[in-house]
Amino acid sequence: MTHNAVLRPEPLSASSSGKQKRANLRPAGLWQTVGPVAVFIALFALVAVLTPTFVTGGGLGILAVQAAPILLVALGQAMVLNLGSIDLSNAATVVLSAMILAQALEPLGPAAPLLTLVVVTLIGAVNGFLIAFGQIPSFALTLGTLGIVQAASLEVSHATTVYATANTDLLAPLFGTAIAGLPLAFWVGVVCAAVLWAVLRFTRSGQGMTAVGLNESGALFSGLRTRWLKVAAFALSGLLSGLAGVLVIAQAGAASSFGLGSDLLLPGITAAIVGGTAITGGVTNPINIVFGSLTVGLVPIGATAVGISPQAQSLVYGLVIIVAVALTMGRKRQGVVK
Repeated sequence: MTHNAVLRPEPLSASSSGKQKRANLRPAGLWQTVGPVAVFIALFALVAVLTPTFVTGGGLGILAVQAAPILLVALGQAMVLNLGSIDLSNAATVVLSAMILAQALEPLGPAAPLLTLVVVTLIGAVNGFLIAFGQIPSFALTLGTLGIVQAASLEVSHATTVYATANTDLLAPLFGTAIAGLPLAFWVGVVCAAVLWAVLRFTRSGQGMTAVGLNESGALFSGLRTRWLKVAAFALSGLLSGLAGVLVIAQAGAASSFGLGSDLLLPGITAAIVGGTAITGGVTNPINIVFGSLTVGLVPIGATAVGISPQAQSLVYGLVIIVAVALTMGRKRQGVVK
């Protein structure tokens, strides 16, 4: 099998086209094409009916503020899930990047965000390198990295809250500037989603990542450099986590191990899966993840509107993940579900 056989499939025949259409009518196909948008619209309509002031009182802007860091974490998670792997350390990386940025803003000024993004991208790349070349399962490796990054955050911050005391005006436009009523920070996530969509759809590397998720052995035999594609995907996860950390400082002006950004792991995974990403790999659409993140941002508002206590919101996230995984998982390709 050649590169073109994997990356540039032959045009579908009439029978193949019919099979594809039938596949799109199955639960997984329907979810991945229209599910994320439909779920967001349904939940938004529910919130609008139960809490009309949400729509008239600037609720959309508030939702975009909440969804912006979730979106970036979810996009990074989706790039890894597309390989059939998972990154349990990316939310902890958000906190570490926020702490590094808060401390670097005063001495480095405009160079501080760049330094922060380089550091966390390297963390992601190291994750990918160890997984790909060390043949360590991503769940185990990133669980270990989670502990290491959390320890590094405590060391960097001396177990206290780290405040950005200078040059914060550099980040002010992210939440101080609005386009179409939504903060610039949210549009940064939308642009990232559009770029990743184009990468996955039109570039050899992006198509190769999807090929790894669909059939890693086949991708390897076709000549794809599967190991380096894994490194690239995890590096992207680190980069996007770093961008989320920048948003944390832009919004809160401070970072701590238990503050803003520390609880993004479950919402990020949920947003990626609700956005149509298959946890078995090979299926993701970054554009739909925009709606997945908005849906996750709406969950606390919708749960409150129907009378669910804040303490039970993790239960809602859990149920959403179970349903979304059931709808996106390719059982026929997987064969045996473990």
